[in-house]
Order: sequence, then structure tokens, then C-alpha cells
Amino acid sequence: MLKVMTVFGTRPEAIKMAPVVLELKKHADQIQTIVAVTAQHRQMLDQVLRLFDIQPDYDLDIMSRGQTLYDITTKSLNGLRQVLEKEKPDIVLVHGDTTTTFAGALAAYYQQIPVGHVEAGLRTGDIYSPFPEEMNRKLTGAIAAMHFAPTSTARQNLLKENVDVHSIYVTGNTVIDALMNTVRDNYEFDDPALQRIDFTNHRVILLTTHRRENLGEPMRHIYKALRRIIEEFPDTEIVFPVHRNPLVRKVVEEELDGVERIHLIDPLEYEPFANVMGRSAIVLTDSGGIQEEAPSLGKPVLVLRNTTERPEAVQAGTVKLIGTDKQIVYDETKRLLEDFDEYSRMSNAVNPYGDGKAAARIVAYILHRMGSDIDIPEAFQ
Repeated sequence: MLKVMTVFGTRPEAIKMAPVVLELKKHADQIQTIVAVTAQHRQMLDQVLRLFDIQPDYDLDIMSRGQTLYDITTKSLNGLRQVLEKEKPDIVLVHGDTTTTFAGALAAYYQQIPVGHVEAGLRTGDIYSPFPEEMNRKLTGAIAAMHFAPTSTARQNLLKENVDVHSIYVTGNTVIDALMNTVRDNYEFDDPALQRIDFTNHRVILLTTHRRENLGEPMRHIYKALRRIIEEFPDTEIVFPVHRNPLVRKVVEEELDGVERIHLIDPLEYEPFANVMGRSAIVLTDSGGIQEEAPSLGKPVLVLRNTTERPEAVQAGTVKLIGTDKQIVYDETKRLLEDFDEYSRMSNAVNPYGDGKAAARIVAYILHRMGSDIDIPEAFQ
């Protein structure tokens, strides 16, 4: 039996690793699947675990009020040391770019256990943007023995860093696997605030902001621009799941609280959030993962950042980097509301991120590399 341990700790990781865990469990005759979570994000992680019916074998439960990057790193590293010493897995799978990801890879490396990096090869070229994710990706990539690149662009990034070409496999992004099993036309919202939104007759704008580099004045500029949009376009509404960070909430309350047709709600669980995205007209976000998800649903995305580690959708035309300048945010949002051709061009652009088969490719590759006679599927293109 091949013993495969997955390690993750945040909601985005859980969403993208859930399809991998479920696929691993389909091969119970060949693979013993072990799930270890750090709970870097406690509540949001648990929501995803419930949705996909995943019960962790190990839960470090490290989250604490006011936790720092130092806290997350050291607690994860020490906690995973004990788990790895007990289980001695054949391979450890980590995902993406969180502090849990880096700590998980480092813990495995210290015990000379091969690491598989899911969503490998994303780069902005600036180690401080996004922070600390860009460096977490690079450090994890330096440790990994298997690089599951979501796109050919990510593969090229790894090759430029002299990663062995035979250790890179383009799989597509597992978030598309998760999304295809979550968004439904007949989905009904439980939240009364979402039930009141007129998705049929109004153009709904989905907004998310949480990045450290946008805290303070950049966020204030975004909110002022969108308040102006709401005032000028009476057929629009904004759904804004507000991040729990007090620094985010302070600016949101000062700029948007009480504004008609702007719905400030608590962070949504993944299933209702994905279905809100599916029914929205436009998405404005500084998130990384949403840049992958929204194009799969045919939604134009305005990215409230100056750099992105996901350039494929920018090149395809479904995503546009606009930064946080108040006038630019207003102008670009207004353009999508007024210019049908521009809206159609962005919403119909080809999604470059996946076909819903990424998890199957990853598991087949692992089995093949670890000695099984199973064939490796054709790489995602």
C-alpha cells in the first residue's frame, strides 16, 4: 500500500485539495490516504471539510487570536513533525502558497519524505507581492519532488528555475474540479440576505477584498468607486462578503455601511459563495483563487491588484488587472456595465485553468511514479 498524506490548513487549500483527497480514496486498494490539517483558518476550513465530507485524521488546531506568520510556521512545523514521525508516509502533498504549505513541505523535507506540490509554478516575480504567498510558493518549489503545475505557463516558470522537466506535470487546476460539483442552477440560498437579492432583474456585482497590501487607503479607494457605481446605476446591486479582519471591517463600515443595494454580509461558506458567483454579472476581487473560478463560470473579473501570479486569464481576456486607484476602478466597472461588446468579450473568453480532471491526473501520476503500472493521462492543455 502506498501511504499518501495531504496537508492543508486554510479554506482555499481545502477547496482545492478536497478533489484530490476524494480521488485518492477511490484507490483504496492501492493507497492509504491520510489527511492532516493545521487549521490555520479554523472556522472557514471546517465549512469546506463538512461540504466535501472529509474527516481529518490529524487536526493540529493551531489557530489563535492575533496569530502571526511566526506562530503559524512554528506551530505547523512542530505539530507536523510528530504526525510524520508516527505515520511515515511515502509522499506528502501540499497545495499552493500558504504558510501551512511551506511548513508542511519543510517538515516532510526534514524527514526526507518526497513532497508533491499541487498548484506549483505560479509566480509574480516579486517576493513581496502577494506577501507571503510568493515566497511560500518558491520555497515549497525548491523542496518538492513532484510539481503539479495547473497550466503550461506555470510549467514554463518552473523550467526557468531549472526544475527537472520530468518532475513537472500539467494537470489543470483542482479548483475547477471542485467548482463543477458545487454550482447548480437549482441551488437555493439559506441566507435571507441572499434570498432578497434580485439576481434576475438586477446586475449583481460580487466584491471581495482581503489582501494585506490593500489594507487602508487602497480599500477605501475601491469602496468609494463602487459606491459611486451603485448611485449611478440603479439596476445594480453589490454582494460583499466582508472579511473578518478588523482592519478590513473598519474601512468597510466607514465607506459602505447603510448604502442601499450594497449587501454587507459575513463570509460565506464555499457552496453558497460559488453559487453567488455563478449568478453574478461581474466579479471584483483581490483574491487569487477567484481569478481561476470566475472565468470557468463566464464571469468578467476585475482584479484589484497590480500584479498576478495567474496571468493566463489576463492573456485570455477574461481577467483584467486594474489595481486600486479610485478613478480606474470606477471607469473599468462602468465600462463593463455600459459596453456590451466589452462585457461579451470578457465573459466568453476561453477559460485556461482546467477541465475538471486535475485530481484524477495527479493521483494517476503519483501511482505511476511510485511504481504502479497505471498509465499517466495526457497533460492538460
